[in-house]
Amino acid sequence: MATLIREGNELVLQLSFWEKLGALHTSPRAPIGSIESIQFVDQLWRSDVLRGVRAPGTAIPYVVLLGTLRGLKYKDFVAMKGRGEGVAITLKNGPFARWIFTLKQSKQDIQLLQQLQ
Repeated sequence: MATLIREGNELVLQLSFWEKLGALHTSPRAPIGSIESIQFVDQLWRSDVLRGVRAPGTAIPYVVLLGTLRGLKYKDFVAMKGRGEGVAITLKNGPFARWIFTLKQSKQDIQLLQQLQ
């Protein structure tokens, strides 16, 4: 699944070839300073985590969700596989309000990114 990496002053949600194909989107990028909050979520497939309508992207409920979730005044990028725990990163600016993805890395690696702002 997606991996969160730092490239210079940017945060990148690195997607595999198949994830990019399923999401119909490249790996999203945002400045490190645009991180508003990082929330670790035990269950990603909940209505208080996911919002909006998927367009474009790929979805098989409880199996995979890749792409953009759109609402009236927001867009969230989602890269989820399975029912495992995940991360929701809220951003201050950029094309997406949040990045929501399945946790593949250690929580300490992701928390360190917030401290580097």
